[in-house]
Amino acid sequence: MASTRRDPLPHRFTRIAWSSVMTQMAEQIALVAVPLAAVLALDVGATETALLQVAQTLPFLVLALPFGLVIDRTSPRYVLVASELLRTATLGGIVVLIALDTLSLGALLVLGFVGAIGTVGVSVAVPSSVPRLVAHDRLMDANRWLELGRSAAFICGPIVAGAIVSAAGAETALVVATVACAAAAALLLRLDIPRNATAIRASVWREVAHGVGFVLSHPLLRPMIVTSTIFNIGWFLIQSVFVVYALDQLGMTPTTVGIALGSYGAGMVIGAALAQPLSRRTRFGRMTVLGPAGGFIAAIMMGMTLWIPTSALAFASFFLFGFGPVLWSISTTSLRQAVTPPPMIGRVSSLVVVSTYGARPIGAGLGVVISATVGLSWCIAAAVIVFAAQLVVVLASALPSVRTLPALTTE
Repeated sequence: MASTRRDPLPHRFTRIAWSSVMTQMAEQIALVAVPLAAVLALDVGATETALLQVAQTLPFLVLALPFGLVIDRTSPRYVLVASELLRTATLGGIVVLIALDTLSLGALLVLGFVGAIGTVGVSVAVPSSVPRLVAHDRLMDANRWLELGRSAAFICGPIVAGAIVSAAGAETALVVATVACAAAAALLLRLDIPRNATAIRASVWREVAHGVGFVLSHPLLRPMIVTSTIFNIGWFLIQSVFVVYALDQLGMTPTTVGIALGSYGAGMVIGAALAQPLSRRTRFGRMTVLGPAGGFIAAIMMGMTLWIPTSALAFASFFLFGFGPVLWSISTTSLRQAVTPPPMIGRVSSLVVVSTYGARPIGAGLGVVISATVGLSWCIAAAVIVFAAQLVVVLASALPSVRTLPALTTE
């Protein structure tokens, strides 16, 4: 068994993993370059950049489930290739508009929305592809490599984008993002991902309802969804006010704020790197608790800054916000892939995407309401309560009692 685990992962998975790295890099570069292009080229304000955020997140709420259904009825390959080509076309379209000096806010909103459709497709299709390409006993390894690539992109993407924008302008950064998306699509063009041989052919609404019912009735999947939702509400509650809180109440500078945000990516990388040795020494169920526990401890550290206003606590907090949840993502993604019947993997993955991204505007909205009514400090205090709630959900569930990764569900 030891030698088997040292064998390389299948070549088909390697292609999708490198494609995912390219996609994540392109996304992180674009997340920096597009708002900068809007500000520098169009002189827009905070309201307009907020509208861009809405345009880039709305597809996750309305299209994740349909994408999951398409994947369950066909193959993730079609969704992956179409999504990457769509992202390439929209990023390239922004570059062309900038070059022609015809860029407008309306065009950015439309292209941002359409490009986000591609991002939704990739987000649902990649985890749906893994169990079709990788043996059951290698799921943890495969998901660890995917998270390592994502974590590296979270660190490198914004740094690369900032450097390119400073040296050559936002349009050059968008060219790099476009090339990265095109490279990701090229890696997927000849990739063979098996179809679902036993795909259900009921009505669309019945299949969607069946997927939702399966998740909500499953003793392991239900707490995953609830925990992910609560975590992201708390995370974006902090994210929505942190920059102002750090500058006004912690005495941090823009440079130290950037270091704090970079600590999040560093925590992700280290967590992903340690996932394999931890999984060998820790019962599987305990691995699923480490993420929520790390999030709660991180929130406590951020809460301590209310009485000890120091940047060191903020750095440690963001590091743990990256470290713990990446362990959660690796372990629960592997568990989700193992307990979900192959004909339903797309719908179940799409529900995870909906719960994750759908919670973000709720958290940000809470930040707006709380800060406007009772002040920034209460946002931090409220986040501690939210992170306590997600830890309670996990501890009260069946997740901690799971000893090993269950045998792959086939029906």
